[in-house]
Amino acid sequence: MKQHASLLGVEFDAVTLDQAAQRCVDICLRSNNSHVVMTINASHLCMMRRDVALAHACSAADMTVADGMPVVWAIRASGQHMPERVAGIDLMEGLLRGAASNGLCVYFLGGHQQVVEKLVRVCEARFPQLKIAGFRNGYFGPDEHEIIVDEIRASGAHILFIGLPSPFKEVWSERYRDRLQVPVILGVGGSFDVLAGFIRRAPRLFQSLGLEWFWRLMMEPRKLWRRYLSTNSEFIWLAFREVVARRAYAARPEEAIAGSASVVRRDDRKVGTERRVADRRILVRRRSSVRDSQLPIPDRRRGIERRISERRARSANALKGIEVSA
Repeated sequence: MKQHASLLGVEFDAVTLDQAAQRCVDICLRSNNSHVVMTINASHLCMMRRDVALAHACSAADMTVADGMPVVWAIRASGQHMPERVAGIDLMEGLLRGAASNGLCVYFLGGHQQVVEKLVRVCEARFPQLKIAGFRNGYFGPDEHEIIVDEIRASGAHILFIGLPSPFKEVWSERYRDRLQVPVILGVGGSFDVLAGFIRRAPRLFQSLGLEWFWRLMMEPRKLWRRYLSTNSEFIWLAFREVVARRAYAARPEEAIAGSASVVRRDDRKVGTERRVADRRILVRRRSSVRDSQLPIPDRRRGIERRISERRARSANALKGIEVSA
């Protein structure tokens, strides 16, 4: 039975790295239909709130795994089960091993030309039995999309690795999944550069502590500091709200939870709104009546008469001034 967990509106498959890789291999062996696998991290969760196309693509994915310890920690803190982090690069390596062992063909799409060529040589050296159906760099325009899709479909690949940035790779995968006819489509972002040896991956200690993002920030500070600053702070706030809401719901399941505050039933909200409107109307009537009754009627009349006499006196003085000048 498949287990799932949810965070910020996204449903994750609660699987280990080995389980995710084996599930993908099983799909390749028994199905010809396309299945999209997505590795979602904190940055994706924040982007989905502003990018409708990305949110739709992720919701339509056949398998979604938690790529990032902050996501795993947030899911666990909310009381749900998530066995471990499934990083995109680790899942890619697992699928390369599985493909080599089961005679499956792979296709690489993305990266610079020298990167993808080096990646092919590295994979051939590490996995001698691996069948590479084809590869292509990630620099192409909209008018080439259809041609690339036809090339990939004609290659007979069982697994398509897409080394392109987000949200392009997720939206592109969902848009062309049916035409590609590749059993497993996996977006791996910058994993091509790491496996090809152009970028060094974070040490195991940083990975285990959930600080792989910090290592990348040290490697590419000018490129990543602004994005990480905004994304990390936004994710911490959003995840904190959801964790608080879920814990409150677990403590008081009779009440529905929305955001980080409990919300009463709809009927109760309607009654409460009507009560507040009625109270506000009463308060307005009271204030108007107080203003009208602040002075006795004789005092109000005397005030009016005084203002009239003052106005007449000013008019008379003005006329005298005109006569004198004349």
